[in-house]
Amino acid sequence: MTDAGKANDLLAQIPTHKGLPPVHLWNPDFCGDIDMRIARDGTWYYLGTPIGRKPMVRLFSTIIRRDGDDYFLITPVEKVGIRVDDAPFVAVTLEVLGSGEAQVLRFTSNVEDQAEAGPQNPLRVEIDPDTQEPSPYVLMRSNLEALIHRNVFYQLVDLAVVRVIDGAQWLGVWSHGVFYPIGRNC
Repeated sequence: MTDAGKANDLLAQIPTHKGLPPVHLWNPDFCGDIDMRIARDGTWYYLGTPIGRKPMVRLFSTIIRRDGDDYFLITPVEKVGIRVDDAPFVAVTLEVLGSGEAQVLRFTSNVEDQAEAGPQNPLRVEIDPDTQEPSPYVLMRSNLEALIHRNVFYQLVDLAVVRVIDGAQWLGVWSHGVFYPIGRNC
């Protein structure tokens, strides 16, 4: 079957009820990889061409699952592999509720999912060993992260407070009573 045929079959199998489908419960046979890629900036590509229809991207985003280091689009009867350059989502907005240790940070992704940073949706920052550039992430849903957009990360930096951890000073933010380090305080 062609990639286009696989994609059309996949779309026809997606349930149309409200909320996210229970992809964690589905274990169909693997049907192979399709030429679909999610770029680091959150753009979805099919056969090398950006998918311009936001509702189509949103629909596909509801059936993505990560198993180990691999990403799949999955329905009750079909599982196809896709490529993800970094994270499948990008956190594009931040809403700050409250302040101090009681503050809550609510992120919205490029596919309109929302997650509040906290024990169920932790923040983390990876530092590139060569460039020292930070790559911040928030867990959006089961095993799927959003890369925090640079502008949103700057908002986090503006909110940062200093806290000593293991004798070192760290800049970080609070959300749902959890302190998340985002960088060393020099």
